[in-house]
Amino acid sequence: MAKVKFGMYLPQKDFAMAKEVALAAERQGFYSVSINDHFVPQIGPPDTPQMECFTTLAAIAAITEKIRVVPAVASASYRSPAMLAKITATIDHLSGGRLVLGLGAGWQRSEYEAHGYPFPPAKVRVEQLAEVIQILKAMWTEESPTFSGEHFSITGANSHPRPVQRPHIPLMLGGSSGRMLRLAAAEADIVNLIPPTSGGKDFLKDREAVSEFTAETLIEKTAVLRQLTEEAGRDPGAIEIGGLAMTRVTEDADDPGLGKLIERLGVPDLDRARRSPTLLLGTPEQVIEELRYRIEVLGVTYLILVPTSKDTVDLFVDHVMPEFS
Repeated sequence: MAKVKFGMYLPQKDFAMAKEVALAAERQGFYSVSINDHFVPQIGPPDTPQMECFTTLAAIAAITEKIRVVPAVASASYRSPAMLAKITATIDHLSGGRLVLGLGAGWQRSEYEAHGYPFPPAKVRVEQLAEVIQILKAMWTEESPTFSGEHFSITGANSHPRPVQRPHIPLMLGGSSGRMLRLAAAEADIVNLIPPTSGGKDFLKDREAVSEFTAETLIEKTAVLRQLTEEAGRDPGAIEIGGLAMTRVTEDADDPGLGKLIERLGVPDLDRARRSPTLLLGTPEQVIEELRYRIEVLGVTYLILVPTSKDTVDLFVDHVMPEFS
């Protein structure tokens, strides 16, 4: 069975909390810690504090020693490509080479409009993301990098220091549309396969997206990705399959909290919820069984957890993680 890596989603409203969880995750053996790249929270009231993504990860990188820092995922629209190259190279140095750059094309129209960012059609946003990636890789690796595209350009944009990691910072693309899969096949090291966000909602708040994104959907998406990777002249095994899952682990198989959670997410029943790639639910034994299925059948080897409670984290660390170490 392939080795699986686990990431931990950090609280984003308070740095003291984020620091505590990150340091604990490092002690507990998690591979990475993540936060999202939004201006307002995706879960909770809109006036809940929301720390900026890269500033927070830079601070976490400076106080940890081993754990990787991974935006899940940053919007390519919110920073100029050259500035993003500088920010990420700097964090890679702060961390001693522990950044994985999670990037996406952006999706939340209301957030774009509220903060003064243009929101072109999805096709254009993916084209922009593709150009951002070209500029990032050029500025991370080349002397006097120059790029001229339809949306962005640089001319002799030297950037020092270069990232610690060679040949470049690992790139994780988030999404599952056909356009994103084609781009990932050409450029990504990891693909975080999540339900579509075209409805303008984070998928954990989109009942239809969660319900329809099944294990069978993930198998189909992965097959398309592998084929596109071959067409791009790359080894299909070179791209790691990742995911993001709201997680609740409980010692009680009849825990009423499980029922409340799946009702809120719009999944018809608990058995189907346990098989949903966007969820990870049940007793430690049930979670272990499901993880083995995801590794062996779905090919997922990097899973970022969004835990619903501290008890969930404790049970996962004590009873689930040892089965995959």
